[in-house]
Amino acid sequence: MANPYKLNIKQWAEEDRPREKLLLKGKSALSNAELIGILIGSGTRELTAVDVAKLILDHNNNDLNKIAKLSVQELIKFKGIGEARAINIVSALEIGRRRKTENQKTEKISSSSDVFELMKPELGDLPHEEFWLLLLNRANKVIKKQPISQGGVSGTVADPKLIFGHALNYLASGIILVHNHPSGNTKPSEADKRLTRQMSEAGKLLEITVLDHVIFTDGGYFSFADESLL
Repeated sequence: MANPYKLNIKQWAEEDRPREKLLLKGKSALSNAELIGILIGSGTRELTAVDVAKLILDHNNNDLNKIAKLSVQELIKFKGIGEARAINIVSALEIGRRRKTENQKTEKISSSSDVFELMKPELGDLPHEEFWLLLLNRANKVIKKQPISQGGVSGTVADPKLIFGHALNYLASGIILVHNHPSGNTKPSEADKRLTRQMSEAGKLLEITVLDHVIFTDGGYFSFADESLL
């Protein structure tokens, strides 16, 4: 039964309604719940759109990065979220992620932290593993960020022939291997160590230096070069 004492958003004071508040005070004045509430549009008989947004935030520890990883199927499990509203949320958060990749200058890689920052737009928030390759010239400037493969939650395939094929095609002097661990665990697996050794040895034969292998997570990273494991 609907709560007869609960006000819907249209009954709120005008300056407190999310859309009107944005127009009056600017986007920075809105809470995360209010912004997501605007995307949702309307609530249920019992809950306003902002209440529904709060449920989603509470379930994900108020972490927008976690919400950005949710699929349409996961979002529609929340009361008040249908497929169309879930698509709105996923699309808005994806635009935010892609915005980070706009207008990127040619990057010179001086450290593993440079690699981590450069790959945030590509690997941040992903619920599955992906393997990427950074192709560098002699000045350690990035020629290209090249996706290699996409896998599941716990693994992906990296084909050395494909990797060095890209390096030769772009006349790269050095390469950096990058893949993510959606689990958040930065520790390299035995397969990661074995692949790194194989790639390093193959690179020596082709005179293409494997400069690093970086394991990316949203909260940090592991660098084989930093740990002297190359």
